[in-house]
Amino acid sequence: MDNQQPKNQNLTRDEAAQRAAVLAVDSYEVSLDLTGAPDASVAGYRSRTRVAFTAAAGAEPVFLDFIHGGVTAVVHNGRSLDPAIVVDGSRIHVAPVPGENVVEVDGTALYSTSGEGMHRFVDPVDGQTYLYTQYEPADARRVFATFEQPDLKAPFTFTVTAPTGWHVASNQSVAERTDHGDGSSTTVFAPTLPISTYITTILAGPYHYVTDSWQRTLDDGSVLEVPLGLTCRASLAAHFDADALFETTQQGLDFYHDLFDYPYPWGKYDQAFVPEYNLGAMENPGLVTFTEHYVFTSRATEAQYEGRANTIMHEMAHMWFGDLVTMRWWDDLWLKESFADFIGTLAVAEATGFDTAWVTFANRRKAWAYVQDQLPTTHPIVADIPDLEAAKQNFDGITYAKGASVLKQLDAYVGREAFTAAARTYFRRHAYGNTSLSDFLTVLAEASGRDMGAWADAWLRSAGVGSLQVEVEEHDGVITSAVIVQDGVDPTTGSPALRPHTLGLGTFDLRGGALVRSGGFRMDVTGARTEVPELVGRPRPAVILPNDGDLTYAKVRFDAGSLEVLLEDLGSLTEPLARATAWAALWSMVRDAVLPAPAFLQAARRHVDTITEVGVLAMILGQAESAVQLYCPPGVRDAEHRGLAEAVHGFLLAAQPGSDAQVAYARTLAGLARTGGLDEVVTGLLDGSASVEGLTVDEQLRWALLQAAAARGLVDAAALDAERAANPSAVASVGHALARAARPVPEVKRAAFDAALSGTDADGRTLSNDVLTATVNGFLVGPHELLDGYYGRYWPALTGIWDTMSIGLATRVVQGLFPSAQDLGPEGPEEHPVLREADAWLAANVQAPRALRRIIVEQRDQLARTLRGQAAV
Repeated sequence: MDNQQPKNQNLTRDEAAQRAAVLAVDSYEVSLDLTGAPDASVAGYRSRTRVAFTAAAGAEPVFLDFIHGGVTAVVHNGRSLDPAIVVDGSRIHVAPVPGENVVEVDGTALYSTSGEGMHRFVDPVDGQTYLYTQYEPADARRVFATFEQPDLKAPFTFTVTAPTGWHVASNQSVAERTDHGDGSSTTVFAPTLPISTYITTILAGPYHYVTDSWQRTLDDGSVLEVPLGLTCRASLAAHFDADALFETTQQGLDFYHDLFDYPYPWGKYDQAFVPEYNLGAMENPGLVTFTEHYVFTSRATEAQYEGRANTIMHEMAHMWFGDLVTMRWWDDLWLKESFADFIGTLAVAEATGFDTAWVTFANRRKAWAYVQDQLPTTHPIVADIPDLEAAKQNFDGITYAKGASVLKQLDAYVGREAFTAAARTYFRRHAYGNTSLSDFLTVLAEASGRDMGAWADAWLRSAGVGSLQVEVEEHDGVITSAVIVQDGVDPTTGSPALRPHTLGLGTFDLRGGALVRSGGFRMDVTGARTEVPELVGRPRPAVILPNDGDLTYAKVRFDAGSLEVLLEDLGSLTEPLARATAWAALWSMVRDAVLPAPAFLQAARRHVDTITEVGVLAMILGQAESAVQLYCPPGVRDAEHRGLAEAVHGFLLAAQPGSDAQVAYARTLAGLARTGGLDEVVTGLLDGSASVEGLTVDEQLRWALLQAAAARGLVDAAALDAERAANPSAVASVGHALARAARPVPEVKRAAFDAALSGTDADGRTLSNDVLTATVNGFLVGPHELLDGYYGRYWPALTGIWDTMSIGLATRVVQGLFPSAQDLGPEGPEEHPVLREADAWLAANVQAPRALRRIIVEQRDQLARTLRGQAAV
């Protein structure tokens, strides 16, 4: 299995600091021979590394990192070392001499199907083989020997030998290409500028490749021309909307050139859309990689195009925040991810034709942050990351979405001019270097004239999400007193966490049957209670909306009068951002067991069809599904499911033919149909006996409907196999795996559970990352009586899963198979048997890897939250 784990992989922060203290890397030369990649029986490829570095006098022995399939030679300053002595698992030990050192490593690296390192994918359409790399935070060592930490930057020169005719790419442009006449060719790339190991990259395969360019005249009169390239699998070329992608890219380069006043430094700008990608994208300078889900083979909504534009802008922001200036260690991951999240959204809002970017951010992106920040494992934005396993798990809602939300608050707090000036100084002062929090605070203080220490303590060094609520007193309909009450505790310390906020406060009244704005203003909030004199003496508005404009980061709590009006009349509120903020607050109240799930579902049935932004619509529909499945107790769940299914079906039939809303309703209906009540609708749409005007049952929707049919026992394995064979694709492979595992047959569930635990199918073949996840998700579809018997095997298998799979695959299995959908029983929410089992495992496995324990702690907390929600009904 390609996911077996050699020892010594988990580099610690202290080890990295010790290594950085005694050496500086001068250059890497890496040669890879990928000619055997099309042969599935070939597990690995030759990897040769020559790394030159300078060591301090008196330096202790150091080690290079290499996760390999065998090392054949290690040479230090011309002297051969015995691999049996110097190679210890994934570490290669050398004793440097003072001054210049050269280490050469020759070995075998392994192809991956986990999305980590050199991922190999065979296209089900034409049988062609595709390769790409993905390293963050520390998987370059799966491809070549390296000092795997972000603060040891160096120039890299890559040489790749691959089948002739393949498109081979890396961070830099091609310097030389030689056809050997034996079916292979060697490509040598120009040296990179100094970069960290985790943002180097290789792409190889018969990819479809198109080009364009971008130009700007610089202040000195010279012209900066950046070659642009776009790549996807050949079988996807017909769906590749390159013109739209180039337009967004050029808009982004224009925006960032003006905003940062620092010319794009990386030469070319390629973007590759690759299969089975674990992330949305990765900011490799000169060659950004994206999930090929952004190559839309089925109908895409405006929200999907906006989401793609947001990812493009996010990764492009990294060319400066993250690539040009890089965090010293993963504690300061936020210095790139929070900034890219915030500035990427800003770029979409100000440089493209998408005008709802901040609405989407308020409703979708911040929802991720609010969930993450209420888990027991929450952490400050500036996190404590002692090792690489912790770093791997820190790519979370705190680092991305909360950090971006806090930067949006910072932008309001110090002003756009100071924020921009600080960024420009930061790039010039630290170009091609590494930084920590103090470096950014220094330039921010210089630009704003403010002492940023207290602000950083409140927002960056403390954890948890607080709440804001307006309390009013009135007499004869006139407000006599108004106070914003702030509540917040840092769960990591137990101390109060009352932050300074610059926020908007909006008021709305019912006029002509609609909720319309009657006022609004910006104000500063500090401490537990802040007077709001602007409201005193005014008639009591129908709705008072804290955080109007979504400038700050906090849960919104409505006063009783505002809540009553919103539940009844939210559909008549026509301002998109205010409406999205209100919906987000209602869902937060469900999760906190403050608002019973049926009340939220009633509001959804009444008002969801008035939402005009399809991204928000899809989000609310998804939350409604979760409300039914997780937050409704058994006694009301079936009725609430029927009510939601009937409402969504009605919305589907009433939607404008061919509209984005129609697509959103159809996809939601397919999800709801897995648990019944819509069998005739599903079979009718699949066999063509029923239709909805304007709705195309395309590949994505068809497989969603097939998964529902499989879960209901309406199609068998032969029919699913025939469907995949008739129209092979990556989408079909994943859809087929989920559908087969979803069938309500004991033998099917047993096979799916076995496959998930082992990471292999019944024939012993390793499951790729996407197929493994689909198998897990398919297993989870079904009633308790079909699934609960397998969880006795889950707990004892956890440490073995962690030991034998990569952290990426292990996370998919451990998190995915956790028994999270449970019914509230007579014992009450805190004494549920699964919670007790989780507690028992945690107590018995105190020494288990911290990253594994974190998953169990988080999943336990999520389950406890849903059970409390059920108890509130």
